[in-house]
Amino acid sequence: MMTPPGRLPRRQFLRATAASAIATSLAGTTGLSAGISDQRQHHATLMAGDLTAVVGDNSADGEHREGYNGVWSLRHASGARNVFVPAVAGLNLEHIVTGEHLDDRDTFFEPRNAPMSLRQISDTEAELHQPPTPTFHVESWSRFRLSAPHYLDMVFRCVPREPVFPRGYLALFWASYINAPSDKSMYFLGGLDGQQDLWTQFCTQWHNDQSTVRHRDDTFEMTFAEGSRDALFKNDSRLRFDQPFFYGHFDDLVWLVMFDRSSGIRLTHSPSGGGINTALRSSNPAWDFQFLVREPEVNQEYGFHIRTALRPRCSRQELLAEVDKWNAGR
Repeated sequence: MMTPPGRLPRRQFLRATAASAIATSLAGTTGLSAGISDQRQHHATLMAGDLTAVVGDNSADGEHREGYNGVWSLRHASGARNVFVPAVAGLNLEHIVTGEHLDDRDTFFEPRNAPMSLRQISDTEAELHQPPTPTFHVESWSRFRLSAPHYLDMVFRCVPREPVFPRGYLALFWASYINAPSDKSMYFLGGLDGQQDLWTQFCTQWHNDQSTVRHRDDTFEMTFAEGSRDALFKNDSRLRFDQPFFYGHFDDLVWLVMFDRSSGIRLTHSPSGGGINTALRSSNPAWDFQFLVREPEVNQEYGFHIRTALRPRCSRQELLAEVDKWNAGR
């Protein structure tokens, strides 16, 4: 389809409309002129303990592709490679979900397409800010911090700026594209109805197959526009989780993801969401999660905190000790 004269293609339009907001934000916090937006920092390398992470916005740089944000790279000192698929990212803010506007690709992936700004706070901390997005009008801040020996924290905050939630909910979705692990599974404590706090291995057979695990007490049913595209967040598993964490194996490491709450958190898996690693002849699974807000209010802040641990493989008892330590310290 040709673009009408004088009108930018949709993706360029989304970037152009938010560029002035980003430049204004930078000017307000640094004292620099709006022109600094052309030279602004798009990614930052953070280091602490055994970890090195690259946090970045939606821009392209080297092998990292345009349209993926969050943690571009996460490496452990004892590991040989990036946990996340190098061309994409982990803890990538992927979707804003209201049940509407699912069939337009740019809107379906609105957080990946709408501009962001990066602010490096220190050698161990950086924050991404996304001004209100064009369709869903959600403003957000994602602050990442590394701490010794092996922790990566993310504190997420968002504010809906317009009442565009006709189905009574706002859901945000994060994707972590894992770099061809031999074990594609996520593990958590949960089970089927009547099975509580069992160690559960979760590995879906194909994309969009029973992909989302809700908490044991989560009874909310998201609704969607009739006939709209399929998606990971539309397909629920019979499994339920009882405690808000999961882990997965990566080479000789384990990646543990802990949430500060169960309410509103949903875990999601795809065996192939990150594409194929042709060199290893292996798929890149997606270890994802969602944050659901019921009856969101305009200009009300919502958010949560997660801590991830990337460490050499260990017993489940040691992983539970990590969870207990974090819960005790909050």
